[in-house]
Amino acid sequence: MEDRQNPKEFKIEIALDDEIAQGVYSNLALINHNENEFIIDFIFVQPQQPKARVRSRVITSPKHIKRFAIALNENIAKYEARFGTIEIGNPSHDPANYQ
Repeated sequence: MEDRQNPKEFKIEIALDDEIAQGVYSNLALINHNENEFIIDFIFVQPQQPKARVRSRVITSPKHIKRFAIALNENIAKYEARFGTIEIGNPSHDPANYQ
């Protein structure tokens, strides 16, 4: 009889191209959504510059973004337990306030 409590596990092999492995730096993210998807634009704002460029865009489902938010919060808690509280700083110096 098949055990429905423990579905068969499978492994996913993840490939990381050299260009993607370099990553991109972002100091601002804009998040938009509709009923079916969330769109996150990762942006780099240079100090004293009137223009900023989107470095990467991620489009994902509502279920995945919620799992991502849970995982991100868990990892922030682990980071702070190891290295101390992450201070956000003065909101007036936040790149999100540049307009």
